[in-house]
Amino acid sequence: MTQDSRANHGGTGTREAGGERSAGYLNAQLLVEPDWLEEHAASADVVLLDARAQGYGERHIPGASWIDVKRLKDAEGRTFASAEAIREALAASGVRDGRTVVVYDDGGGVTAARVFYVLEAFGWRDKVKVLNGGFTAWKAAGKAVSTDTPSVEAGSIAALTLDERRVTTKERIQAGLAGAVILDTRSREEYTGEDTRTNRKGGHIPGAVHREWKDSLLPPDENGVVRFKPAGQLLQEFEEAGVRRDQVVVPHCQSNQRGAHSYFVLRLLGYEDVRPYEGSWDEWGNAEDTEVEG
Repeated sequence: MTQDSRANHGGTGTREAGGERSAGYLNAQLLVEPDWLEEHAASADVVLLDARAQGYGERHIPGASWIDVKRLKDAEGRTFASAEAIREALAASGVRDGRTVVVYDDGGGVTAARVFYVLEAFGWRDKVKVLNGGFTAWKAAGKAVSTDTPSVEAGSIAALTLDERRVTTKERIQAGLAGAVILDTRSREEYTGEDTRTNRKGGHIPGAVHREWKDSLLPPDENGVVRFKPAGQLLQEFEEAGVRRDQVVVPHCQSNQRGAHSYFVLRLLGYEDVRPYEGSWDEWGNAEDTEVEG
């Protein structure tokens, strides 16, 4: 598939979706700017989700429905919620088959990327987009905000099935993934074991390379807006960290929120085979049968 055909995949997901800021990403259609969202938000083909942990009731983008990102994890927080629980959470927010989902958070992209990843893992690949700069970018662009909670008609979603090609387990890592690179997206202190948080073990998975998730973001601009770095810079930095396009890439963090952020960035750049470790350090750092390096 050529770059142009990739970028024009999916109706409202044309290459112009991202606008000038998103030029250069191989999958630029996955990232949208406020102008594009303002033009398309009212479309019956678009479902807009607010993935912020707080603030929805105070102000949000008009027409957005709030989604509780915590509902996408199981009770222990170490893997996905059940497919039915995820389907119910999405449907309650108005998501329905045949629609394009646009998701935003405050701007760092962690919770928006988490929604993006879960949807793609459960079959919605190339049907989800993230707002570059999030709600902060929307406000900085002078766009309208709302305090009204829209009347949401529960969406109709077919039964969801986890695509096993989009996820990695502890057992698969222990068995060895030929040609794979394990990408630790936590802080440097977590990676080295200086910061164990609440885990039984500190350190990292043997052989894992480190690149913190937030290294994919530019510093806040004069309006406090945080956006993704340019494509060329990101590609160079991932290569320097030992993460190449011809590899299977397994990002992870503590609970696969930061790992999901790196999943989104790698998808944006056109990496073909990205399989986050859903259990992440919450599982690996507390299991009896895992080895660590520090």
